[in-house]
Amino acid sequence: MDDLKHGTRNRRGDWTPNDRLETAPLFEFPPRWRKLLAWLPSYFVPWNVIFLSLALLFWWALTPDKEVMQELSPGWILYLLARNSLLVLVIYGAIELRLYIKRTQGARFKYNQRFPADTTSGVFWFKSQNIDNALRTFGSGLPIWTMYEALILWCYANDFGLWATFGDNPIWLIAFALVLPLVHEFHFYCIHRLIHVPVLYKHVHSVHHNSVNPSPWSSLSMHPVEHLLYWSGTLIHIVLPSHPLLLLYHLQISGTGAVIGHVGFDQVEVDDEKAIGTHAFAHYLHHKYFEVNYADGTIPLDRWFGTWHDGSAEAGERMRERMKQRRRKMAAKAAKGSSGS
Repeated sequence: MDDLKHGTRNRRGDWTPNDRLETAPLFEFPPRWRKLLAWLPSYFVPWNVIFLSLALLFWWALTPDKEVMQELSPGWILYLLARNSLLVLVIYGAIELRLYIKRTQGARFKYNQRFPADTTSGVFWFKSQNIDNALRTFGSGLPIWTMYEALILWCYANDFGLWATFGDNPIWLIAFALVLPLVHEFHFYCIHRLIHVPVLYKHVHSVHHNSVNPSPWSSLSMHPVEHLLYWSGTLIHIVLPSHPLLLLYHLQISGTGAVIGHVGFDQVEVDDEKAIGTHAFAHYLHHKYFEVNYADGTIPLDRWFGTWHDGSAEAGERMRERMKQRRRKMAAKAAKGSSGS
């Protein structure tokens, strides 16, 4: 495919889509019904349908019986860790293999034309972004994912919490399932803003931001403290009426779904004429500029709080002006403190 029909490439070879990013019309008042109805299928297809399908597979075929999970024994917990690790290895690995190892579509639709494997950096373990990212994913990301999953399933098995069945509570559970992607995004925004507080950024979140040019293995490459915060959103299934299937769906949205924002390509080519859009540009801009797009735009939190970047030159100018104002305030505060002493 000719990516220049859909975007432009700068002197460095970095690609930018022609269309500006838009937040979802879900929270526009008064509602624009035609726009909302046109957007609605993209909320489900393809990604949330895929995540729900994986959750159904896990619940029906790959989760231990309730009686087994009543005891926190190593056997079934290690089984969960193994099946989660295999899932990530297959999905992340397949994307990495196709786009970054075989480079099947070259740099077409790639935001940053460089490939992480072509450069080394001392900020990464073994000076390799890919090795560093994969080790952090399997070293703490997947164990902490599994820890939350095992603890909440143990609560379910022992009837701790407000567990419900689809037979008795179909309307509530279906409604909860429909909004779970929004629940995840709201939680992600909150903890994301938290870990951008300077002290937490320096000691925790900077690990993730070392991957300025993200790739699939960057998705869950985080400091263990960030992993603990990231997966904590699943605790909602203990305090609100829920079902283990919804817990697994939530884990797929946050776990498997993390790769979507870090794929590094705007579109993944299927053939010479068709491609699948990734919706990764918003989060790529966060990795590029650090102080924008803390969420993905389904809930327009960044627009409401002035940190939305739609990829345009005007948005870049607004970001730079906001950073200048912040530096002025910090300088003024420092000067006031020094004069007071």
